[in-house]
Amino acid sequence: MLSRDYGAMPALSLHPDRLFPAEPSTRDVARRLYATVKDLPIISPHGHVPPQWIAENTGWSDPTSLLLSPDHYINRLLHTHGVELSSLGVPPGVATLTDAQAREAWRTFCAHWHVYRGTPVKYWMESELVEIFGVDVRPSAETADAIYDTIAATLAQPDFRPRQLMDRFDVAFMATTDDPCDDLSYHQQLAADPTFTRRVAPTFRPDRYLEPARDGWSALVDNLAAVSGIETETYDGWVKAMENRRAYFKANGAVSSDHAHADLDTTPLSRDEAGRLYRKARAGQITVEEGDALRKTMLFEMARMASEDGLVMTLHPAAFRNHHTPTFEAYGADVGGDVPMSVEATRSLRPMLEAFGTNPTFRVVVFTMDETIYGRELGPLAGFYPSMYVGVPWWFIDAPDAIKRFRKALTEPAGFTKTSGFIDDTRAFLSIPARHDMSRRLDCVHLAELVVEHRLEEDEAFDVVHSLVATQPNEVFRLV
Repeated sequence: MLSRDYGAMPALSLHPDRLFPAEPSTRDVARRLYATVKDLPIISPHGHVPPQWIAENTGWSDPTSLLLSPDHYINRLLHTHGVELSSLGVPPGVATLTDAQAREAWRTFCAHWHVYRGTPVKYWMESELVEIFGVDVRPSAETADAIYDTIAATLAQPDFRPRQLMDRFDVAFMATTDDPCDDLSYHQQLAADPTFTRRVAPTFRPDRYLEPARDGWSALVDNLAAVSGIETETYDGWVKAMENRRAYFKANGAVSSDHAHADLDTTPLSRDEAGRLYRKARAGQITVEEGDALRKTMLFEMARMASEDGLVMTLHPAAFRNHHTPTFEAYGADVGGDVPMSVEATRSLRPMLEAFGTNPTFRVVVFTMDETIYGRELGPLAGFYPSMYVGVPWWFIDAPDAIKRFRKALTEPAGFTKTSGFIDDTRAFLSIPARHDMSRRLDCVHLAELVVEHRLEEDEAFDVVHSLVATQPNEVFRLV
C-alpha cells in the first residue's frame, strides 16, 4: 500500500455497493444476486490482448506502456485536452518511451484525472489501482510519482506476468483478434504447453480482405494466396482461399469470426457480377460504390461459410473509422479516432437471415453502438430468428447507464436468453476483471428492479444472472 504521507490528499477506495441502487430494498436484492456471481470465472469471447503477451509471458516495463499506451479509451480523452498521443507511447508496440518519458506521461494522466469523472474509464482504473496495485490515494499531479513507483514495484515482481494474472483474475477463456494470414504461432505455443491451463483462442478477422476499394487490398489478396496456397486471381479463388484460412483457424482453436464494416448490408450480387467486379478490383479499377457492393457480397459469403463450418459470426458495424486523417496518418488505427454512427439492421440483415437464419449450424451475434436499434430492430430480429443473438454494449457504450438501457430495451422483445454474455473488447489487459465486474453488478441491478416490481421472482433472477455470466457465453460461442 502507498504510505499516507500526503497531508490532506483525498483517499482512493472502492465502495462495496458501487453501481447499486440507492433505494434500500432494490439494493438488498442486487447485493444477494451479485454475491452468487462475483467470483465466477471470466469468459472473454472477444478482445484484443496480443497473444504474444500470454505465450511469451513477459512482464511490462513500466506503468505507462501497460495502462496508458494501449488504452484508446484513456488516450482519446487526454487528446481532446491537448495532450499529444506521441507523448503517451502511441501507437503501443511501435513508439518507445524512455523511463523519464514514461513517468512524464503518467504525470500527465494523473494531472488530468478530473476529465474522467463520470466515465467508465474512472470505474475501471480505480478498480485496477486499488485491487491490483494497492493504491490508496486519488490520482493527481501531487500523487503521480508515488503511484507510478508503487505500480512499477508491482510490475517488477516475478509473479506479475500475463499467465499468472490470468490465474489471479480467473480468466477461463480469452479470444484474441487475428489476421486471416497470421500463422497463429503464439496460439500453437500455448496449446502445446502442458503447464498452461487456461484457454486462449484466435478469432478470424478478415475486414481488410473484404474491402476491395481500399488501398493495399490487392497486396493483401496476393498474400492470402501465398499463405493459403490457393490462387486468388478470381473471385472463386478468393472464396476457396478464405475457406482454407477459416479451416486453419478452426483447427487452431478459433470459435468465431469478427466483422466490422460501415454497415450491416448483406445483399449479395450474382456470382457472375461478383466475378466481374472482383476482376476490376484486382486490376485496380473498381469504384468505391462497386467496392461496397462486392464487400456486401463477400460478407454474405462469410455467413455462408459460417453456416457450414460453425464459426460464430460476430458483426459490429456503425463506427466511422479514423475520423481525423492527420491522426491516422501519424499514429495509425485504433488510437481513439473512431466515432459511432447510426446503422440500419432490418433490411440489411434480411438477405443473410433469409438464407441462414434458421440453419442450426449458423450463429450470428450483432453488436452496435447505435442504441436506437436495440428495441426497434435487433431485439425483434433476435426474438424471431433462432440463429441470431444480440451483443451486449461495447466500446463507447460499455458504460453503466448504457448497459442498463440495453437490458431495458432488449429484455421485452427478446428476453435474456438471446443476448451474448458480456464482451470486454479490450486491449487493456488489467481492465478485464473490472469490466466484467461492472457488467455483473449492472445485470444484478436490472434483475433486482424486476424482482421488487414483482415482474420476476427472486429465484428466477438468480437463475438469470448465473446464466448471463456463466452459461450464455459458453453456449452462444460454442465453448462447450
